[in-house]
Amino acid sequence: MRQQRGGVGGGLGGGRRGDDPGLLTRAVDKVFRFVRLAEFEILFVLFFLVAFLLFKDLMSRPEYNQIFVKKPDLDDPWP
Repeated sequence: MRQQRGGVGGGLGGGRRGDDPGLLTRAVDKVFRFVRLAEFEILFVLFFLVAFLLFKDLMSRPEYNQIFVKKPDLDDPWP
């Protein structure tokens, strides 16, 4: 009995050629290629995004916000 190659239902991959990757594999490869290419820029943007969120969170608290709205004490001799 001869072994079938390719064709419908023959072997692994459901009849697809072995050298032709699937659509999902190609999409994942393109995403990884893009991330490898733009790694520094992605990390740069993420750093500033995290810094902005932390700063925004700190400045939204009332105890930190009073630093900006408190009027200076004019009777204090220390500059």
